[in-house]
Amino acid sequence: MDSRPTIAEIDLAALRHNFDLVRRTVPAGCGMLAVVKADAYGHGFMDISRELEALGVTAFGVAFLAEGIQLRKSGIDRPVLILGGVYPGQERKCIGYNLSTALFSLDQARVLDEAAARLYRKAKVHVKIDTGMGRLGVAAADAPSFFRELRDLPHIELEGIISHFASADELDDEGRRYTDRQAAAFAEAVAAARSLGLSPRYVHIANSAAAFGMELPFCNLVRPGIVLYGALPSGDFEGRMALRPVMRLRSTVAMLKEVEPGTSISYARRYTSSERRLIASVPVGYADGYDRALTNRGEVLIRGERARVTGTVCMDWIMVDVTGIAGVRVGDDVTLLGCDSAGNCVRAEELAAWAGTIPYEIFCGISKRVPRVYLNASR
Repeated sequence: MDSRPTIAEIDLAALRHNFDLVRRTVPAGCGMLAVVKADAYGHGFMDISRELEALGVTAFGVAFLAEGIQLRKSGIDRPVLILGGVYPGQERKCIGYNLSTALFSLDQARVLDEAAARLYRKAKVHVKIDTGMGRLGVAAADAPSFFRELRDLPHIELEGIISHFASADELDDEGRRYTDRQAAAFAEAVAAARSLGLSPRYVHIANSAAAFGMELPFCNLVRPGIVLYGALPSGDFEGRMALRPVMRLRSTVAMLKEVEPGTSISYARRYTSSERRLIASVPVGYADGYDRALTNRGEVLIRGERARVTGTVCMDWIMVDVTGIAGVRVGDDVTLLGCDSAGNCVRAEELAAWAGTIPYEIFCGISKRVPRVYLNASR
């Protein structure tokens, strides 16, 4: 083994648990489009996608064409939706690999229609309605005229209609009102399509947050993302979901040293000991995705106990204060994210709070130089 003892373990049994939790939560007959963009939020989307396909997921969501092609080349044959749409020149590959794409302009629709005609195929699209996210999509007020024009394009298959909630993870009154307004606008857009004789196979707006507890009877698909990987959509959901973290970022103690009072630790001397302390050096740093903002704030698990990051997070190293942890020695296991073998956890939500960010960024930030090791595969 030529690398360091720093790895990310991916527990596929935890993934199955979280998937089943979502499946039990959504209405009977409602499908699931698993969001596996950004390398399955840093978890490794090939292995994650294979496991989800074995679990019977309805479809997959990716960010752009290359991710969809990777899924197809790996043998995934479930529907795959390119959530960000295709760019000029990508239409033939999208159709050729039997990928579906989000659609949000008539110019885009006409180019897809022409490309599909040349291939003697149909282009599968999910029309994206902007109900209040303000990012991508046909304005909700323009939906009737858009669908009327789309209906005249013979090589376009309206596989779905899609929108995206902006505040479904905010459960205060203001957040709920905004989400309800978005849902109502989306329902009107879907009704407009149906009134024109269009019959989308999938209708979906619910992300991870909306999949838990929000009733959307006109939809038949949900798009879980962060919850599949074991993190809450926001702090408002604390105690509402019995999720299990899928990723465990772990390393080992590489060095132990006692330092005297007045000793500075790491760059810029942001920590100076006030008394004699026992400091452990651990081979992980911001180049691995352990955020520099965790300087003097982050906590890790060693022998089941918490140890505080001491001094500035380096590119390849952190130092932690293990004073008071009985029996600590070189080679001891260090859990930086996720749960240790005894079930003690440092959750992504905690790391995010310490770093001033969100769990999504914590997961996506774990770099490629950290090997992913997959545990408990179902096949």
